[in-house]
Amino acid sequence: MKISLKGKKALVGGSSRGIGRAVAEQLAESGAGVTLMASSEDTLKKVVANLPTNQGQEHSYLVVDFTDFNAYSERISNFFEKNSVDILVNNTQGPASGGALEKTVEDYQQAFDLLFKSVVFTTQLAIKGMQQNNWGRIINVASVSVKEPLNYLALSNSIRAAVVTWAKSLAFDIGKNGITINNVLTGYFDTDRIAQLNAKKAEKMGIDTAAVRAAMEEQVPMKRIGDPKEYGYLAAFLASENAGYITGTNIPLDGGLLKSL
Repeated sequence: MKISLKGKKALVGGSSRGIGRAVAEQLAESGAGVTLMASSEDTLKKVVANLPTNQGQEHSYLVVDFTDFNAYSERISNFFEKNSVDILVNNTQGPASGGALEKTVEDYQQAFDLLFKSVVFTTQLAIKGMQQNNWGRIINVASVSVKEPLNYLALSNSIRAAVVTWAKSLAFDIGKNGITINNVLTGYFDTDRIAQLNAKKAEKMGIDTAAVRAAMEEQVPMKRIGDPKEYGYLAAFLASENAGYITGTNIPLDGGLLKSL
């Protein structure tokens, strides 16, 4: 099966590194013109310069701060005044780790703005062009914690659960326009985010970070942490014509980590 995204335009959040970057690279490899979004312009420039252009496509970037919703909403609104996209990958950095009793109402509000409001706002803007074209793909980077909450990620557990149920609701409204929306339930991947969480956990437990990673790998049936490239492969498939009958789903990408059905 050959995946071709030639002629398609994609907007990928959090794409200067980690999962977002791997997704952007695979979409570009499949022929899409990609607009990257992240906060570091220097890094974005470097990533754009190295994206594949093997099918004559052009790439660009948008400097945004997902932690400042007002500034973000203005920036992304300006973008969609002049542009439309066929593929939207909703991905931001995760909120701070910590248990439910450690977090304040303000913490939850900030996480809501970061993980939910930005996703809904961006999607609503993107859908307008997709409806005109009767074609679109929306992919939400979510987490396995929406099905099996991780006690040290109370903010992420709560708000990402809202995202996946919202996406299920939206799927009913946009399916008739040839637009799909799916959530990828992310397991353990070899990213800076995992390294940061492991470092914090190691400090709290008084053990070495290597021991934390080894314990994490042991939880996964495949006994390893995922390669972000593997995430890109799934995203490219979901963005393609081949996935036109898949919508409103939660797809675990976790090496078998989830124990529930």
